[in-house]
Amino acid sequence: MRSRVIAWLRVLLPLAALAILSTLFLLGRSPDPDDAIPYADVDAEELARDPRMTRPEFAGVTNGGAAVTLTADRATPNSDREGSAETLRMTWRSADGLAADLTAPHGDVDGQAIRLDGGVRVTTSDGWAITVPQVESDLDADLVTGTGGLTAFAPMGRIDAAEMVISRDADGAQLLNLSGDVRLLYEP
Repeated sequence: MRSRVIAWLRVLLPLAALAILSTLFLLGRSPDPDDAIPYADVDAEELARDPRMTRPEFAGVTNGGAAVTLTADRATPNSDREGSAETLRMTWRSADGLAADLTAPHGDVDGQAIRLDGGVRVTTSDGWAITVPQVESDLDADLVTGTGGLTAFAPMGRIDAAEMVISRDADGAQLLNLSGDVRLLYEP
C-alpha cells in the first residue's frame, strides 16, 4: 500500500508544481513601463545640445611647486582649452606648507589661467579670510591676483583694499601684497 501512495505522489506532485507555476505565469500582471526604476532623470536631447561634466576635478603642480586642486559642481567646455564651471573650489598648497582655499560661484579656465568670479571667498591656513569679487590665478607664474576691492579679516583686524596679489619672493616664500587704498582697522 505504501509503495502505491509513493508511486502516485511521484506523478501528482510534479503535476501540481506545474499547475501552480503555469497559474502564476497566466494570471500574473503584465509589467508597467512607468513603474520601471529610473536610471537617470535627464533629457538626452538637452545633453546633446549642451555638453557638460558633473563634479570634474583638476589637479596639478605649478612651476613654483604649489599643489593646485580645482573642483566644480558642473563644467561646460567652450573651446579647445577653455571652459566655464559653476560652484568652484580651488585649493592652493605651497611647498612651504601655506595653503589657501578659494570658493566661488562661477569660474573660467583658459589653459594655465583660472579665473574665479561672482564673489570669491579666500581662506588661508594662517588665519586670513578674504572676500573679493574676482580672482585670477596663473599656474605658470605661480601667481594669484584678486581685483575689484576686497575685505579681509586677519589675525590683526579688518583690512580693506583695492586688490591683492599672492606671489613668491626671491627666496621662495609666499607673499600677500595688498594695494590700492589699503585701510586697516586694528583689533588687538
